[in-house]
Amino acid sequence: MEPPAPPTPLPPVDYDKVQHQAYARGRALPVEAIRRWMDVFAEHLPSRRPLSGVDLGAGTGRFTPALAESFGGPILGVEPAAGMRLRAAAESAHPNVRYVDGRAEAIPLADAAADFVLMFLSWHHVADKPAGAREIRRVLVRDGRLVLRSTFRERIPDHWWRGYFPGSWAVERAMFPTEAETRSLFEAAGFATIASVQMELPFEGDMAAAVERLKLRAVSVFEHLSDAELEEGFARLDADLAAGAIAEKPTHGDFIVFAPKGAIA
Repeated sequence: MEPPAPPTPLPPVDYDKVQHQAYARGRALPVEAIRRWMDVFAEHLPSRRPLSGVDLGAGTGRFTPALAESFGGPILGVEPAAGMRLRAAAESAHPNVRYVDGRAEAIPLADAAADFVLMFLSWHHVADKPAGAREIRRVLVRDGRLVLRSTFRERIPDHWWRGYFPGSWAVERAMFPTEAETRSLFEAAGFATIASVQMELPFEGDMAAAVERLKLRAVSVFEHLSDAELEEGFARLDADLAAGAIAEKPTHGDFIVFAPKGAIA
């Protein structure tokens, strides 16, 4: 039997048209969650300090200052959307952080200049993925690491809000590659897979605040849903919130750690 055809690619999201203030609020994480991610990343990065790094697809700088605090820096926040960079520079400044225009396929950094690259839920936005993988390899030192935090098609998280927007399943199947496809692509660009990690992510905060953040629509899947589905889903959310009928539940977060082939693990 022939394998199923891959989903039709989705049009790119124009992050210069989104409301950047709303995006930063909608994607904000508690300090404890940021610290937990830093501790997890530290388990997979070189042990020396300081480490220079690239936050590739930095957005509004959600993680960039914490990377500088945790690993010393300097940290380069690379972001193609001008509005996102302006918001990051204004609200996520740090002495060892610099935000610059760039993208995965064109990182404004010299060869072998970074000890690590972090991509946190930004890989799916890269238009030319093979070129992006080669460019990341170019800027990494010989024993550097790439931490690729992403969703994969075979393990789409069942978020607490998922049932209110059933079309989101098909959107994310089209949006995200499989883990095998991702690993194969990076290995073809000169990387070796060091680790594949699946973390449980607890529900954090209170449900009313979570619903309000979700209404900011700072989740890229919402850019691909119809206004009718969004309006209907949020109306059901409001009704269930008032009735105390929304269930809190953990989800999971996947990431892969890559190193240049031949690096000392």
